[in-house]
Amino acid sequence: MAQRALWLISHEPGTAPCGTVRFSRRYPTVEKRARVFNGASYVPIPEDGPFLKSLLFELRLLDEDKDFVESRDSCSRINKTSVYGLKVGGEELWPVVAFLKNGMVYACVPLVEQNLSPHPPLISISAISQGFELLFGIQDFLYSSQKNDAELSTKLSQLPDLLLQACPFGTLLDVNLQNSLDSINFASLTHPQKQPAWKAGTYKGKPQVSISITEKVKSMQYDKQDIADTWQVVGTVTCKCDLEGIMPNVTISLSLPTNGSPLQDILVHPCVTSLDSAILTSSSIDAMDDSAFSGPYKFPFTPPLESFNLCYYTSQVNNLGKVETLQITHIFGSNKNF
Repeated sequence: MAQRALWLISHEPGTAPCGTVRFSRRYPTVEKRARVFNGASYVPIPEDGPFLKSLLFELRLLDEDKDFVESRDSCSRINKTSVYGLKVGGEELWPVVAFLKNGMVYACVPLVEQNLSPHPPLISISAISQGFELLFGIQDFLYSSQKNDAELSTKLSQLPDLLLQACPFGTLLDVNLQNSLDSINFASLTHPQKQPAWKAGTYKGKPQVSISITEKVKSMQYDKQDIADTWQVVGTVTCKCDLEGIMPNVTISLSLPTNGSPLQDILVHPCVTSLDSAILTSSSIDAMDDSAFSGPYKFPFTPPLESFNLCYYTSQVNNLGKVETLQITHIFGSNKNF
């Protein structure tokens, strides 16, 4: 169940277009799924201009819509469901959920996970019910305690953050959108912090950071006195950070045990914001010397919501007795110590 796109259109009788698109949102990932599911019957989402004109015509909200139009007004087209088919560019965009309330037209295009020719029964399309829930939730949000146009404009500017929380990637997570307001700090909208594209939502709850270090030992044993055995450690540091805020800052510091061999060939996750150049220049290709960087290895980063591999590394040792696990000395995140 997902939505391909949604619109909020103010109905303005007496003006040239009779309406203005106040807000629109498209979900490209859902659109790709629609192209696969609908096959030859797929109709792309139009631009706001053609969609506005076609929708207002279908809803009989244009000023010149006083004459009878058989394709729209005949007895066979009596609509009791608020689900329409719009003629756009010689094709029919269906289904479009739309209704007028308080001078605002609420519309969305649900995803239909099957071929659209012929039209499947509405009761078999679960995304239509989800679309109504989403639009009614937006309506409640816009007009709860709303007194004037200034307050309406303020709430419309808050919609992108609200939908990012309640309907990420077109899938409705919270039926009552008002509940999502508690987890969004709208006080910071005067200086908004940009939400990264790879982070669909934010975490709300007890802050915690989980870290695991996995090391594998690769060895080459020659059983000859004139050829020394070689050992190599290949390690991965995996993190899962549950921290509040859009862009929490975390720093993990790793230190070597006593007489531990320096880390080499370090590769870090793209979320790492900065790194000491000495950490990245150590390579297993070069012969080790006493000047090799031996830590501590600090990794400042802004974590994604899911578990991820913070870094990979190798370590060259002369005997197995020196293979020891890294030690985590301290972690900082969201202005709190853990």
